[in-house]
Amino acid sequence: MNYIFPDESNNKCSLCVLGQFCLPVGLSAEDVAKIDSLVKERVRLQKGESLYRHGSPLTSVYSVRFGTLKTEYSLPDGRLQIIGFHLPGEILGLDGIGEGHYQSDAIALEESEVCIIRFEAFEDLARQIPVLQHQFHRILSRELTQDQRHLLSLGSLRAEERLAGFLLNLSQRLAARGYINNEFDLRMSRVEIGSYLGIQIETVSRMLSRFAESGLIQIKQRHIKLIDMDGLYELAGQTNPHHNPSLKKTG
Repeated sequence: MNYIFPDESNNKCSLCVLGQFCLPVGLSAEDVAKIDSLVKERVRLQKGESLYRHGSPLTSVYSVRFGTLKTEYSLPDGRLQIIGFHLPGEILGLDGIGEGHYQSDAIALEESEVCIIRFEAFEDLARQIPVLQHQFHRILSRELTQDQRHLLSLGSLRAEERLAGFLLNLSQRLAARGYINNEFDLRMSRVEIGSYLGIQIETVSRMLSRFAESGLIQIKQRHIKLIDMDGLYELAGQTNPHHNPSLKKTG
């Protein structure tokens, strides 16, 4: 890991384009200045490097500045279970709050950089700025809701429904960050996707090929383009939030 100590000119949380995901709105100038003091260092990770390991004491939570990370858990029989993929603006390390140590391993899937938020300093500041504490609770609630939805999908959806939902979820998260939402590179391997979705790697590869043959997607190695968004939403059992029924042809 390569630690970075940026100067004040490029170290302000309030000026970060990802602030909408980390910071509460409506802060006073004084409170914004206090929050800007939270992040004093960042860490640069190369692909495959660990940000933290299961069992390590909780010292910080982390916000992804760029890149992609995965969180995974080692099962007693030696297998690895992927429990999340994390994009820019998302927070890691929250699973360590309850027990005081991290409950998973966090590993970079590509060159990545994260902001380090010392947890003790954050707690002190949250007591001074109630709206910051409220924002933190919102982030925790969002993470819990996402975990619950993922568990529901594992228990009730077919493999093709899970995979379609996974691609759409990535699309939605990328769109929220201003990226192109229908064409992107999968930073995770087929094995990692299968682990996260609870399906075999052969099934992942077969389903992706079937989606391509059906005209739902185009795929070349890890580069994927979503062609038929309505079809993917229908397959996932979801409603396309951007679909406009009035545009349907009649007669």
